[in-house]
Amino acid sequence: MSVLQFIIVMILLFNLVFLFFFVRDLWRNRSTFMKEPGSALLQGLSTGVVFFLSSFGISDFAISMVIYTKAKWVPVVKMPGTLNTQCVIPVCAMALIYLHDIQVDIRTLFVCIFTQIIGAYLGARLVVRLNPWIVKRLLVFSLTIAALVILAGKVGILPSGGDAMSIDGWKLWLLGALSLLYGALINIGIGSYTLTMATVYAMGMNPIAAFPIMMGSSAFAVPVSGSKFIQHDRYSRKVTLMASTFGVIGVWIATHMVINLDVSILQWLVVVSLFYAALGLYIETRQSSKRRDIGMATAAMRFSPEERAALRDEFEKSRMK
Repeated sequence: MSVLQFIIVMILLFNLVFLFFFVRDLWRNRSTFMKEPGSALLQGLSTGVVFFLSSFGISDFAISMVIYTKAKWVPVVKMPGTLNTQCVIPVCAMALIYLHDIQVDIRTLFVCIFTQIIGAYLGARLVVRLNPWIVKRLLVFSLTIAALVILAGKVGILPSGGDAMSIDGWKLWLLGALSLLYGALINIGIGSYTLTMATVYAMGMNPIAAFPIMMGSSAFAVPVSGSKFIQHDRYSRKVTLMASTFGVIGVWIATHMVINLDVSILQWLVVVSLFYAALGLYIETRQSSKRRDIGMATAAMRFSPEERAALRDEFEKSRMK
């Protein structure tokens, strides 16, 4: 058995375990789950579009959260679980298609996937100690710079990216270390799609090489977290079923488009994805800052001027940590 075949078999095993828990849970709740909020048809169409876009590297978490919140299909308490469970089967389909049809050097592929899995596992204890606000602000800056560099290459100001499907030496070590970090960042809600895209491009590789790497890594991570949410009844069964059905259709259409896209178009796709991710993180950090400011203002009304000054000092220190 080759390394690639081993990776594919392991992806199938991980996702079959999830599928077992999911189908069993649907059967146990067969008389009630279709009564959950929302039209099954609309949910099917929306998830098909969401995972069509996700196949291009655009975050399905961000788009789904907006849709489900506005449509009131998923209660807040079940939102994190639903975002995880709904993407398991579509991401598995993406990974299998990209791994089969995009020929990335097996050593490069294995290093990236393996280190992201290790990072996601070990980072659960380490990365959660970081201040998410600071990390996200740094990523906004980094993603914006990466997008501008690629854009400069597209208009001829800087050299454009390469077309390699493999790397070795210090570049492979660096890519492995960064993939380890990206896996860890998943634990504070920062996805690895755009980060992997930017890194692969910066290493001089063909942008299409990012797709089997990032989908292959996710295909191991999301079934594990999704199974836990099912066991704790913290997800929407109806939305997950629609996504597992119609989402795969969207994936099938989009992946065949990605595989046949010209490299130049893929580079523009990377630019759009990076700017989109940076904007999303910026808006998220702004909203977080406003909530903290409102909370501090509300609390300050209860204290004396001296106590308010102390609170302000403490607040500023917390933002610098």
